[in-house]
Amino acid sequence: MLKRLEIAGFKSFARKTVLDFSSAATAIVGPNGSGKSNVAEAFRFALGEQSMKSMRGKRSEDLIFAGSHSAARANRAAVTIVFDNQERHGKRPFKIDFDEVAIERAVFRDGASEYAINGSRARLRDIQELLSNANIGETGHHIISQGEADRILLSNPKERRAMLEDALGLKVFEFKKAESERKLQKTEENMGQVEAMRRELSPHLKFLGKQVERLERADELRRELVAACQTYFSIEEAYLESEKEKNAAALRAAADRLAVATAEIEKLEDASAGDQQGVVRAEAVRLAERELDRLLGERAALARELGKVEGVLEAAKQHAARASREPFAKIPREDIEALRDEIEKQAAHAGTTPESLAAALAAVRAAMRAFFDKHSSGDDAYLAEEERAALTVEQNRAALIERDAKAAEAIEAARAALSRARAAVLAHEETGREGRHRLLTIANERATQEAEVARQEARSRELALFSQEFEQARAEALALGGTQAVTYEKLAAPPAEERGVQDARKRSMERLKIRLEEAGGTGEDVRKEYEDATQREAFLARELDDLSHSAAGLRSLIKDLDDELSRTFAEGLAQVNASFGEFFAVMFGGGGAKLVLEDLDAGDGEDEDEDAPRQPQAAEKPGIEISVHLPKKKVQSLMQLSGGERALTSIALIFAMSQVNPPPFLILDETDAALDEANSRRYGDMVETLAKKSQLIVITHNRETMSRAGILYGVTMGGDGVSKLLSVKFDEAVAVAK
Repeated sequence: MLKRLEIAGFKSFARKTVLDFSSAATAIVGPNGSGKSNVAEAFRFALGEQSMKSMRGKRSEDLIFAGSHSAARANRAAVTIVFDNQERHGKRPFKIDFDEVAIERAVFRDGASEYAINGSRARLRDIQELLSNANIGETGHHIISQGEADRILLSNPKERRAMLEDALGLKVFEFKKAESERKLQKTEENMGQVEAMRRELSPHLKFLGKQVERLERADELRRELVAACQTYFSIEEAYLESEKEKNAAALRAAADRLAVATAEIEKLEDASAGDQQGVVRAEAVRLAERELDRLLGERAALARELGKVEGVLEAAKQHAARASREPFAKIPREDIEALRDEIEKQAAHAGTTPESLAAALAAVRAAMRAFFDKHSSGDDAYLAEEERAALTVEQNRAALIERDAKAAEAIEAARAALSRARAAVLAHEETGREGRHRLLTIANERATQEAEVARQEARSRELALFSQEFEQARAEALALGGTQAVTYEKLAAPPAEERGVQDARKRSMERLKIRLEEAGGTGEDVRKEYEDATQREAFLARELDDLSHSAAGLRSLIKDLDDELSRTFAEGLAQVNASFGEFFAVMFGGGGAKLVLEDLDAGDGEDEDEDAPRQPQAAEKPGIEISVHLPKKKVQSLMQLSGGERALTSIALIFAMSQVNPPPFLILDETDAALDEANSRRYGDMVETLAKKSQLIVITHNRETMSRAGILYGVTMGGDGVSKLLSVKFDEAVAVAK
């Protein structure tokens, strides 16, 4: 399977060097310091070794040829291992569709490192996965360098188990398990994120759900409103059209009748416009009535004035009588009351004209004077003055009586004139009564038609207002219910029903509008958001379900891998122990050795806290212990073995692990250095046996080991510090070894 190794600029191999491995066993020989061990380290380097200590360096620059006095230093070290992959359907093929698989690693002086598979850039992880599928894992079990033969013996149980698992080819399962665990962890993280997003989305989705329920209720209200609007609008439109037609017809008829009445009235008025005699006679009646009213007013004023004078005269007479009888007269209560009554009488009969008011005032003054004269001391001079005043009042009375008589005569004359004027008017009116009756009738008809026209015009304005309200209601319905609310079949005539039924429909429609406005609009944005949120929640649910199934599948895969690892490890451990015992008996001429699992519960437990909870140990793998029994020697510990015994034990164990799960190649770097001649022969026999299952590359000084190789490569180094390679055929190698 291993075809060749190409080295360029790596350590002492300054120039490109190619080693062909066409034989089952290849030996690399040369003096100390020639660089033959650099071949083993080149294998380590190309296979991805990360420990600089394992390649005898401190930093990556130490792996690049440093130059000499005659050779320039290299800026790059590269090693390529080429494998034969023609049998791609074998037991351990490389999972790549090429006949040859070339794995290359290069390092530069700036510390950069590159990997390539068949010339294509790759990652170290890609290299490791490719090698693990072909049972080429860590270099610790199939590249054994000088001085490290007993490393497996000196390792702790955990490291020893890891070496054994690597040798048994379990690395591929470990890779799969680690990858599955990484995927499971990522899947669980994704599940947590999806759950968090669902929890975050849930309240908003519930809120949107309630909003959508509210919108669905609004849709139901909208459907009810559409039905109500269609019924109401169809009836209302038919009603308005019918009423407008009736109103227009009635208005035209009333206007026509009004025009006829107005024309006839104008004709009659024109005919009576030239009647001047009737106007004159009517004017005479009016003047006679005014004259009679004036005369009646004047006589009433004279009557009031005459009454006042007579009252004054009567009071003066009574006072004079009392004064003649008593020098100091007492005033009776009735006189005072009479004076009061007289004053109130004059005040009550006083007119509104200046003349009547003056007369009333004079009468009051006379009454007062008469009152005091009546009750004075009775002085003669005073009495004489009163008599003169009384005489004057008497004279005034006589004049007033005369004037009253004349006024009565004038009134009678005015009444006679008024009667004559009225008789003349009645006589004139009798002649035109029929014309006036016709005019009155037509005037009444005109008034009736004017009222009808006004009523119909008011009705027209009312219907116009109803039409505006109708259009406004249609606009509101269109905004709330859409075009369906204003799309209806027109009626030829309104139904025969009371107007109150339509009013009830309108009130119901208005209530639906209010409820729909309270419920909100169409809510298309809310519906879209709810639909998006629902789809996202469903997507997250499906995603979570997929992730759950994926996680369950990964857990099942991890369990299957654990079961496979446990089964394969147990079977491999049994096979390794069988081979280990055989190789050990061959190497030591008897005795026995085996690998045992360490006891995880071992320990005296004195330092443990009995009350402390014990940690579960199910996930912890037990390490590997080595038990040996040397012939004729009691050994209690591996540390009690000599250097040669440890080397033989290590070789026996390495060969045993290689026999159970043979790697494609095995490199032994001077692992036989500590063997004596007898053990060298045994070592050579085991090399021949092992070469039947794996390609062997042996770096050795031992002639016995050289004799078992098919190809010998000699490594030399000249004065320029550059390693050179010589090849020797098997026959020549035998001759040299003899």
